[in-house]
Amino acid sequence: MKTKLTYLTLISLSFFGMTLQAQSQRDLDNYRSPDQRGISTFEAPKDTVTTFDGVHVRIGGASTIQFQAIDHENSSNPDTPVLQEIGSNFNLATANLDLDVALYDGVRMHLRTYLSSQHHNETYVKGGYFQIDKLEFIQKGFMEDVMNHVRIKIGHMESNYGDAHFRRTDNAMALYNPFVGNYLMDSFTTEVGAELYYFDNGWMGMLSLTNGKLNQAVTKPETTSPSFIAKLGYDKAVSEALRVRLTGSLYKTNQTASAYLYSGDRSGSRYYNVMIAEDGSGDGFRAGRINPGLSNELTSIMINPFLKYKGLEFFGIYEHATGKTAAETDSRSWNQYSGELIYRFGSKENIYLGGRYNYVDGTLVGGSDVSIDRFQLAAGWFMTKNILLKAEYVVQNYNDYPVVDLHNDAKFDGFMLEAAISF
Repeated sequence: MKTKLTYLTLISLSFFGMTLQAQSQRDLDNYRSPDQRGISTFEAPKDTVTTFDGVHVRIGGASTIQFQAIDHENSSNPDTPVLQEIGSNFNLATANLDLDVALYDGVRMHLRTYLSSQHHNETYVKGGYFQIDKLEFIQKGFMEDVMNHVRIKIGHMESNYGDAHFRRTDNAMALYNPFVGNYLMDSFTTEVGAELYYFDNGWMGMLSLTNGKLNQAVTKPETTSPSFIAKLGYDKAVSEALRVRLTGSLYKTNQTASAYLYSGDRSGSRYYNVMIAEDGSGDGFRAGRINPGLSNELTSIMINPFLKYKGLEFFGIYEHATGKTAAETDSRSWNQYSGELIYRFGSKENIYLGGRYNYVDGTLVGGSDVSIDRFQLAAGWFMTKNILLKAEYVVQNYNDYPVVDLHNDAKFDGFMLEAAISF
C-alpha cells in the first residue's frame, strides 16, 4: 500500500511539474496578451514568426470585484413607475476561465467560460473559435505568401463589428477597459460564423458571415437569416511616439425574429440594479444600457478613430443604426457618439486618468424621440501587469421619455471602485 501511495505521489508531482513547465511559456503566436501589454490592441497581431514546438495549452482567466455607491431617481409623476431603493455595497464578483491552445504551427483555439456573472450565477460558455494564420497542416509552406497576409477565424464567437468591443469589459475581463462601465449602445454579440481577414502594411480588411442567432437551435428556420459584417481600417505607428488607427464597420441582417447586436451580452452590465422598479420591471441585468429595439432588418455602421501620442490616447465612436421590429412597417434610426481621452503616465504607463462622454439619440417603438447622455471620469493603477485598480465617477441622464416610462426624467450617478485581475 505504501509503495502504491509513493508511486501515486511521484506521478502527481511529475504531472504538476509538467503543468508548471507547460505554463512557464505564457505567450502564444498571433495573440492578444490578457494583461497590460494588451491595452490598446484591437485585432490580435498578425506575425509570421513562429514559436510552435508542439501542442501547448495556456490556462488563463480573470476575476473582478466592485464596490458600488450609486443613486438613481426618476420623475415624481404618479404615472411613472417608482424605482427600487438601492444603497452602497459590493456587487457579486465575476470570473472567467480561458483556454488558449496552440494546436499546430499557425493554428490556435480559444475558449472562454463565464464562471460567475451578474445575469447567470452558474457557469456557462461564452464562446470560442479556431484561428488559422498558416496552412502548414496541409503541406509545409502551403500558400505561404498568401497566408502571410490572411487570417481565418471560425467558431461561435464575438463578432468583430466596430472597435468598441475591444475596449469593453467582457464579464470579468476588465483590464482592457480604462473605465468601469461599457458604452450606452453596447454593440456586442456572439454568433456562429466565419471571418476572413487581410493584413498588409497597416491596412486591414475583414468579411464575415454568421447565422444571426444568439441561442443556437435548428428550430424555427423561418425566423432567422444570416448576418453580414464587413470592416476596413488602417492602423500604423507613424513614428515612435505616434500611432494612428481609423476603421469603419458594417453590420447587416434581415432577421424576422430578433437581432442581438445590442442585446447579445448575457453576462450583464457593470452598473447593478439601477433603473429597476419596485415591482422588478425595468432594465434588469442590462441596467444602464440602451437597446434601440431594432430587431428586424437591422443595418448598423460604426466609425472609430484612435490616436495615441506617447501616453495620451483618444478613442471615438460614431454609430448609426436603422431597423424596426417585425410588427413595425417603418424603420427607425438611432445614433451613438462617444469620445474618450486617456492619459497614461509613470515609468511603465501604469497609472492613468481619463474622461469619456457618450451620447445616444433615437426613436422608441411608440414614436417618441429620446436621448441619453453619460459622463465618466476614471483613474487607474496597474499594480502589476496583471492587477488593475480603478475608480470611476459616472452620471447618466435620460431625456424626453414618456411619463409612463420608467426612464421619464431619470438619472443615476455615483462612484464605482473596481479591482480586476487577468492572466
